[in-house]
Amino acid sequence: MADFTLVDPKGWEYDLHSVYSAYIGYFQMYNVPWYERSWGHLFESFEEFLAFSWPVITVTDASSGRAHIVTRLNSIGAFIKMIKTRFGETLPQAPNILQISPFENSSRHLRHVSDYSSYKKLHSTLPAVVLSALKTRVRSGEPKAIKDLWGKKDKTFLAIDFEWNERNEKTVLEWGYAAVRCGHLESLGHWPPVPDTNYRKGHYIVAEHVDKVINKYCPTYPWLFGESQVIPKAKLPQIIQAVISSLASPDSETTPNQLVIVGHNVHSDLMRLEEMKIRIPHNTLIVDTMIYERNLYANGFRGVMPDPKSDKPRLSGSNLSLENLLYSLTLPTSSNSPSPDSGQRQPSPLPPVVLPQCTLHNAGNDALMTLFAFQKLLEPRGTQVPTLVKKAKANGSGFSNKFNAIHGGGMPVGMMPMSMPMSMPSVNGAGAGVNGTSASVLNTSVSMPMMNITGTTPASFYAGFTAIMPSLSLPQANGNGTSNGSLPRRSSTYDLADEFGQMQLGKGQRPNNGSGTAAPQQQYVTSPSRLGPGRATKRVSSFPTARADE
Repeated sequence: MADFTLVDPKGWEYDLHSVYSAYIGYFQMYNVPWYERSWGHLFESFEEFLAFSWPVITVTDASSGRAHIVTRLNSIGAFIKMIKTRFGETLPQAPNILQISPFENSSRHLRHVSDYSSYKKLHSTLPAVVLSALKTRVRSGEPKAIKDLWGKKDKTFLAIDFEWNERNEKTVLEWGYAAVRCGHLESLGHWPPVPDTNYRKGHYIVAEHVDKVINKYCPTYPWLFGESQVIPKAKLPQIIQAVISSLASPDSETTPNQLVIVGHNVHSDLMRLEEMKIRIPHNTLIVDTMIYERNLYANGFRGVMPDPKSDKPRLSGSNLSLENLLYSLTLPTSSNSPSPDSGQRQPSPLPPVVLPQCTLHNAGNDALMTLFAFQKLLEPRGTQVPTLVKKAKANGSGFSNKFNAIHGGGMPVGMMPMSMPMSMPSVNGAGAGVNGTSASVLNTSVSMPMMNITGTTPASFYAGFTAIMPSLSLPQANGNGTSNGSLPRRSSTYDLADEFGQMQLGKGQRPNNGSGTAAPQQQYVTSPSRLGPGRATKRVSSFPTARADE
């Protein structure tokens, strides 16, 4: 085993031990008295069988994930040819040899095994091969690998997020995390995890940058799931290291760590950890929810959905931002979406989700909603929606303002008109189509009166893109003011403001006429987007004494 070279794993498909096992089974099936043949000593034991000096490599099976010591078909042919040359008898190729499909596509070390001690030593490295392949599978977002990882219910999933200065990405402004200890919950018989009670969460703000570093395009917002902690810049790495150490198991070369790090487009967050010299065990698995969701959609596990950047259906292989991923969870899924683990069709569509009024671009909010979205993709029917500890500002532009309007909650923000081939309930009874189209072309239209909740002048809000919803009917409003299968809708101005935030008029709409209502205007649903360059944004500080800078 001392001399080895690198070879392409393509074609190395036959498990070496199964070759020997298949021949013993063949002799038994056809009553071949191999023990009486001149070449019989080669099959007296697996150790004698290895005396041929087999060329092998170690790989994992792409379907099962198990590690194997494999050889090539021409090596089996060379073994048969050797028996014919040396002993003058023709030995057929044995059936039922275990054939695998190598997961690895990079070059592998070639070794020659000629005795059992060499085979045993090589066999002891297989757990490390499995771990290396598992890290690659999970990092690349393989649906089956991540589904199996979650299904074991013994890992701790830690979602992290940083917010940094737009002009200098090494200047960290905030860090937030959310963690769930699945092994602990499973031992207590509590499954699936409940975000409100089973997520450990935290949000830390660097004191040196409070109200001194303000991002223009992605300003930070308050944490809505707890109380933020203001800490010195020098203490942030210590706190992060302590959180990771409290959740991780010892490092190992053969077994995966108990800790699994989760992030949305996690590459940048890992770079921040590396810059801070945070020690992460080498056997830690890393899940990128952006890549994982992309693979789910590419493999047909999420049905059909619109492209958030155009009026066309979403293309396979496209990525979703965290806002758009959360938005996609509010869409009813089609009933013909296959299951990631079985590939079979789901018996019924999943109900839409009404998300909390939570504004992103806060490290704590992003981390918790990333972990929630990750769990929702894996446990779509049992995962509860997290609730806010602190209410969002009435004039906040949280993404759920736009989400909840789809599901019988009213339209909380003014949007720009767009065409939308979608069946939706008629709120005010208007039968006109969108942009002058007839009702025969578009089933119904959404027309809602805009109300000035706080008495201030309504502000304009511009959506970043339009979205085509699936041709699925959302819950219809019944006579008592509630939507079928949804929560009761409140009617008072105060209650609407408390539940959805301030409603705002879109561009070109008339302001409040003084009677508490506005002239009827057509409103259309858009999906969320981050504010682009040049748009008016307002930074809301996480501290009571902070000032609001435009």
